Amino acid sequence: MDTLADFITRLDEAGELVRITRPVSVDLELCEITDRVMKQPGGGKALLFEHPVLSDGTPSAFPVAINLFGSMRRMSMSLGVERLDAIGERITEMLEMKVPEGVIAKLSLLPRLLELGKFPPRLRRGGAASQEVVWRGDEVDLDKLPLITCWPQDGGRYITFPMVITRDPKRGIRNVGMYRIMQTGKTTLAMHWQRHKVGAAHWREMAERGETMPVCIAIGADPPSMYSASAPLPPTIDEFIFAGFLRTRPVSLAKAVTCDLEVPAEADFVLEGYIDPAEPLVMEGPFGDHTGFYSLADLYPQVHVTAITMRKHPVFPATIVGRPPMEDYYLGHATERIFLPLLKLTIPEIVDYHMPAEGIFHNLVFVSIKKEYPGQAYKVMNALWGQGLMSLAKVLVIVDQWVNVQDPQEAWWVTLNNIDPERDARFTMGPMDVLDHSSRAFTYGSKMGLDATRKLPEEGFAREWPDVIVMDDATKRRVDAIWAELGLDWRSSR
Repeated sequence: MDTLADFITRLDEAGELVRITRPVSVDLELCEITDRVMKQPGGGKALLFEHPVLSDGTPSAFPVAINLFGSMRRMSMSLGVERLDAIGERITEMLEMKVPEGVIAKLSLLPRLLELGKFPPRLRRGGAASQEVVWRGDEVDLDKLPLITCWPQDGGRYITFPMVITRDPKRGIRNVGMYRIMQTGKTTLAMHWQRHKVGAAHWREMAERGETMPVCIAIGADPPSMYSASAPLPPTIDEFIFAGFLRTRPVSLAKAVTCDLEVPAEADFVLEGYIDPAEPLVMEGPFGDHTGFYSLADLYPQVHVTAITMRKHPVFPATIVGRPPMEDYYLGHATERIFLPLLKLTIPEIVDYHMPAEGIFHNLVFVSIKKEYPGQAYKVMNALWGQGLMSLAKVLVIVDQWVNVQDPQEAWWVTLNNIDPERDARFTMGPMDVLDHSSRAFTYGSKMGLDATRKLPEEGFAREWPDVIVMDDATKRRVDAIWAELGLDWRSSR
C-alpha cells in the first residue's frame, strides 16, 4: 500500500470501514461520534466522513478518515502482516544473524544482508502526487482544511495525525514525529513540542543559533510511514528508513516547494513552513489528551505556513484522544510488539511486557522476566527507567516468566498475591511525562516499581512459597473427552 487511499479501499473491501454520508460538523460532533465508535468492543470500525462541515458552516472539500488504526486487525493490515509479532520476529532474525561456516551457507546469507540496504528513502525526480495542487502566498488558508475541535474546552482546532518533519542542524539527520498542532490563524499554527521529543531538541538547537527552522507537516501517507511517526525510535534513526523496513520497500520522497526538506511523495497533504526563533512563543491548549484529562495551556513555538500542497483528491486523516480505550492504544500496542526484540537486546531476561490501555502507556507497564538470581527484578526496573521514553514509566510491575502480562487481570491477580507492599515496593525520582498533571513538579516526580516475582531465600524470604493451582493433565484429557456429552458451553470453561 503506497497511499492512504489504497488503505481505505482495503478496509472497505474487508468490511472494516463505515462511510458516513450525512454532513457532520468538525466541531465536537465528529469527535463525539468517533468516541462512541472507539469505545465499542475491539475498537469499532474505521470511519470515513464524506461530507464534513467546517467551523463556518460550509461544506469541506475534503473527507475526513478517522479510527483507521483503531483495532488489532486494522493495525496489522496497515503494516501488511497477519499479526504484529511477525514484525518483531523479523527484527529478531536480523539481530540473531551469525556468519555461518562454509561457502554455500555464507552465500545463502547474502540475500538477508542485502535486504538491509533496500530501505533508505528514495528521492523522486519529477512530479509528486503530494504536489498535484499547490497553494502559496495569499492562497494559503488553513480554514479550508477540516481541522477538528475535539473536546469542549480545547483551545482551538487541531491537526491530530501529522508527520512533522525536521532536520538535526548538527548532523543533518531527519526526524519525523507525531505532535498535536493547534491552528492559531489562517497561516499559523502552534507546535506542541514536548521537551523530551526529538523535534523539540532540533528547535532548541536552531533557536540557540538564531536560525530560522524549516518545518514540514505531512498529513496522510502510506500507513507504515504514518505509524512510524509515532514510533519511539532513537534520534539517529530516520523514521522513513524504518517505514521502508516495515513496507519492505523504500518510501518515495520529494523536495518541498518552499523549504529545504523532503516530504512523502504520496502524502495527501503537506503544510510547509518555518519557525522564527526571534518571535515570542504562543499559547497552545488546553487540549483533551490521551490521559483522559485536559492538558493545560502553555507556550509553544509558532509555525508560519508558506505553502499547502496536496493530491488532486486527498483524504484528511485524523484521530482523537481522550478517556481510554481509544485509537492510540492500538498504535501503542504495535510499538509494544515491534520493539520487544530491541528491549530484549539490552535487557535479555525480559520475556514479555504490556502497557494496558488504562495505563495510557507511561502510567503502568507489566513486565515478565526469567528470574535467575536475587534482586533481578530491581535490576530490570532500573534498566527500563534508563531506556528512552520508558524513563517516563510511572509504575513498573515485574512478574515471573509464566505470567501472561497481555492479560492485565492475570497480571494483577499474581501481583496482588505475591507482594508484601513495604518489602516489594521501590520508589525513585526521575523525569515524568509532560502530560502528567499529578507529578510534584512539571516533568519531574516519583516512580514506583513492584517486585511481584517469587521471592528467593537470599531476598530474605524464609517461608515456603506455594504452588499455583493447576489441574493435572490426565484429568484434563478425561474431561476433554466427555465434554461434548455434558451440554455445556466450552467457552465458559476457559
